[in-house]
Amino acid sequence: MNVWFQIALWKRILGAMLLGVVLGVSWGEGVVAIAWIGELFIRLIRMVVVPLVFVTLVSGIISMGDPSKLGSLGVRTLALYLVTTLIAISIGLCLAAIMQPGTGVDLSAVAPTSVQEAIPLSERLMSIVPENPIAAMAEGNILAIIFFALLLGISLLTIGDLGKPVADFMSAGAEAMLRITHWIMEAAPFGAFALIAQLSGTAGVGALLDVLTLALAVAVGFLAHMMFMHGLIIMKLMLGLSPIKFFLGARDAMLMAFSTSSSSATLPISMSCAEENLGIKPVVSSTVLPLGATINMDGTALYVGIVTVFGAQAFNIDLSLADYLLVAGSTTIVSIGTAAVPGASLFLMAAVMDSIGMTPEQNAAVVGFILAFDRPLDMLRTVMNVGGDLSVSTAVANWEGEFDREAFDLPRN
Repeated sequence: MNVWFQIALWKRILGAMLLGVVLGVSWGEGVVAIAWIGELFIRLIRMVVVPLVFVTLVSGIISMGDPSKLGSLGVRTLALYLVTTLIAISIGLCLAAIMQPGTGVDLSAVAPTSVQEAIPLSERLMSIVPENPIAAMAEGNILAIIFFALLLGISLLTIGDLGKPVADFMSAGAEAMLRITHWIMEAAPFGAFALIAQLSGTAGVGALLDVLTLALAVAVGFLAHMMFMHGLIIMKLMLGLSPIKFFLGARDAMLMAFSTSSSSATLPISMSCAEENLGIKPVVSSTVLPLGATINMDGTALYVGIVTVFGAQAFNIDLSLADYLLVAGSTTIVSIGTAAVPGASLFLMAAVMDSIGMTPEQNAAVVGFILAFDRPLDMLRTVMNVGGDLSVSTAVANWEGEFDREAFDLPRN
């Protein structure tokens, strides 16, 4: 047993994923017999997301000591999230224009799939203010939870010693939730094993062959954005930090993102990596990461942009520079309304494809075509979303003086 725990967690997760692929390919459809293991692991993670976000955010705000600092942190966070999303969609559109993934693709035989309408931005913004904070927690409405936690944390700061008992309770609660998160992380290899085995057994490792160029464009875009935007621009040039050490520190969260395809489900692991591996103080990790899991969708923006151009190419719709700019703008807005759950972006593409004149029937045909291949692509874009969250958190922590350089620079095995 000691030997097991002496192996680095990321190695255990990666090994489990490889074994899962082998089992899935060899067992085929029969692998659904162990699907409950992966579902149980996801339930364990989701169990802690809401209380973890709430108590750590309140505790983090209290630790600031000055409510005005929250404004600086918030502005920098939102600005950087917006910039990285715009860069991601720009990379995606450029790759789609160069690689032409939709050229020669025949969608006439595809059975249309009904497309859910994107949530209007006004409705999305209105939902930030909860009618009932307890109901918002029960529903897992992260933005509403963040809003109420911000109000509670600021109010505790303003009432001084009178709020100390509640502040101490929140601090203890944050430590307790982080301890539970550590316990759940030890089960991550088993959860990842079952999730990857199920995917390999039901979809098959060759599931991407029929949409190879599209998948290649997404993969290249993912690598380009992570290496250029987060590795070179943010880590190396803006912060003077080692990109290699950043990616090594973030790998546990990125591996879990690949397994779960959910930024929200990966949030507890992301917060643990941020504080233990990347030197990000709780005051930043508890604020920036939950917000990022909700509104920062670099991977989704890149993916939706590529698929929109793919659809236009498949239906021989010529796109002008104005069309590309329109796609970039609408994709940025749509990505903010994307739920942090597997496959959510599939049903938000209609708003972007509508912007370039594609008909509802064409939109449905595109979604129907990629639906069977979406899960593997979803895994890639979730890794990009989570990696982006951790990168922005590292930058904000540096700017706010809430960064431990020694913890960041520790060697990782």
